[in-house]
Amino acid sequence: MGSTERDLATDLARIVRATAEEVEAGQGNELIERVTGHLGAPLPEVVVVTRNWPMWEHANIQRGVDAYLAEHGTAVAWFGVAGGQRTHEDLIGMLATARSKGMYDLGSVDYTTTATGPHDATEAVQLGLVGTSAPGGEPVLLAIRGATPQWGLEQCRLEVLATSRATATEVRNRVEQLMAERDLLRGQVVAFGTSEHRANELLTFLPRPALTGEEVVLPDGVLDAIERHTVGIAEHGERLLAAGQHLKRGLLLHGPPGTGKTHTVRYLMGRLPDTTVIILTGTAMRFVGKAAELARRLQPSVVVLEDVDLIAQDRSYGPMVQPLLFTLLDAMDGVGGDADVTFLLTTNRAGELEKALADRPGRVDLAVEIPLPDAAGREALLRLYSRGLRLEADLAPIVEATEGVTASFAKELLRRAALRSLASRPDEEVVVGDEELTAALREMQEAHNALTRSLLGSAAQ
Repeated sequence: MGSTERDLATDLARIVRATAEEVEAGQGNELIERVTGHLGAPLPEVVVVTRNWPMWEHANIQRGVDAYLAEHGTAVAWFGVAGGQRTHEDLIGMLATARSKGMYDLGSVDYTTTATGPHDATEAVQLGLVGTSAPGGEPVLLAIRGATPQWGLEQCRLEVLATSRATATEVRNRVEQLMAERDLLRGQVVAFGTSEHRANELLTFLPRPALTGEEVVLPDGVLDAIERHTVGIAEHGERLLAAGQHLKRGLLLHGPPGTGKTHTVRYLMGRLPDTTVIILTGTAMRFVGKAAELARRLQPSVVVLEDVDLIAQDRSYGPMVQPLLFTLLDAMDGVGGDADVTFLLTTNRAGELEKALADRPGRVDLAVEIPLPDAAGREALLRLYSRGLRLEADLAPIVEATEGVTASFAKELLRRAALRSLASRPDEEVVVGDEELTAALREMQEAHNALTRSLLGSAAQ
């Protein structure tokens, strides 16, 4: 090979090497330049500390980051990542790919809307980074990555980029502290599952019910006992602890369907306005472990488990034990006695409850029967559910004829009577007299309505 050929080969090798080094260094890539320029270090020297949260914590992450920026300032405005398979790759992977292959570049911030209450929502960063500084002044980048369950990413993520792990960890811990101080879930009523009230994938905010004591029709002394065990302990928690008494309590409401167990629970929610309420029912029972974690974090709190017999049937009934039973028992045992947490359980079949749940002290320490209403209770229910109507009927024969019915039956009876009044006098005030009420009761007591009576929980023949 001649000198000219050797020189050409040398020059070509130098060009190839320089090109490779330029690609390796990410030169010409605005995304890499934005990251490394703020941190003052090449990408291989950048440390990333990550923390994942369930998807319902997205608004809390945004709150914590916003609070941190308010404390330490914004050195580099929010920016995003453009191009490629952003939904499938983590942030450090995208940066590495941008440096080596140029598949990602500087882009605009992605935003999403996330719920902050039953009627409120906020904009949160779905994918974006912002430059700020650590408490000691070192440059750091904060990145938020929202969940994308449709692509397999079911958690939200906070990432802190810095030149040392200690710095990144310190910043992440401070953001977490700010999140805890501003926790959006505290004091809310939330349910695992879905509903029409601004649901996200798993956790839904619900309006807090507002019921008065007059709207809860129970035998004398029953509601007082329930309130002493829930509201009373909440009001005197500090003094009870000082006296060496535990705060955690378990309350079981049992009785036939339709007698008012759920109604009583709703009343208690309103009586505890600053308490976090976490509701589990039906298939959402599988989240009982997560509910207990939230309850510990957001105390004072109440965990409501409706129809708990669905997962807590006595093991003597057969070999097929519900796996959720053990999760429930572990969750109730895992909350310390000094935690201001109430486990509020309802069941239509108290006799079938697992003995380990029903009998062991510290799990359920008060069981209250919500019975079928007596005569005085039935009259009170008829008057309660006739509010808004003009009731001109003699209630005595109706009360006598409805022995064994539930509160749900009484409510439906008044509705049917009101419909009859509207049908006969559509343009007049809704007046329910003897004729409408008697006809509605006769209809509900007919043989072909036996299933309806059963579904309303009525034991009346």
